[in-house]
Amino acid sequence: MTMTLVIGNKTYSSWSLRAWLAMEAAGAAYDERLVPLDTPEFAQDIRAITPAARVPVLIDGEITVWDSLAIVEYLAERFPDAGLWPRDRRARAQARAICAEFHSGFANLRSHFPMNLRRTPSPHPRAEEVLRAGSDDIARVCEIWRTCRASFGQGGPFLFGGFGAADAFFAPVVTRFLTYLLPMGEVERAYADAIMAHPAMQRWRAAAADEPWIINAEEVD
Repeated sequence: MTMTLVIGNKTYSSWSLRAWLAMEAAGAAYDERLVPLDTPEFAQDIRAITPAARVPVLIDGEITVWDSLAIVEYLAERFPDAGLWPRDRRARAQARAICAEFHSGFANLRSHFPMNLRRTPSPHPRAEEVLRAGSDDIARVCEIWRTCRASFGQGGPFLFGGFGAADAFFAPVVTRFLTYLLPMGEVERAYADAIMAHPAMQRWRAAAADEPWIINAEEVD
């Protein structure tokens, strides 16, 4: 039976992008169902799928998995040869740790710099204020990217060499850095360029550009 991935708008839904990229990296056969965010029908439609009432959601027969990190872990078990997590134990531990760290933190980065693939790259309108508020988050993201690239990135352009779960998790963060022109060094910039050039990421962006919905991205994470 083909799996179904339920997502939100590709322009705005960062958590949906994470799960979608993981599905692509796993090589899974799946159908995609998009439930538009910020509509009168959204709450009813998504509650019919999951009691958590949030996207993304993965449906695999009688199994329903919600939350992007849980979906990544499920896919890693379901498709063990896909290499979503690094094979080296030390690298795998670090990959899981940085994904969990972002999953549970970085509130200032999320709130001040929402993912919005329609936005023309430019500084935030309150750049000085929000950069002060988000400076620790921005610095920590850059530190994560530099550390992973230096320690584990010798086999390719991504955090642990080849594209994997950690890159799926940080791809939406890359878009935030580029959209709001957040400060990056050479290592971070090269990583961002690699993410944006990835074929799956290009397909997602192309689909986002064709979406008819325009909402207030300040309310979406």
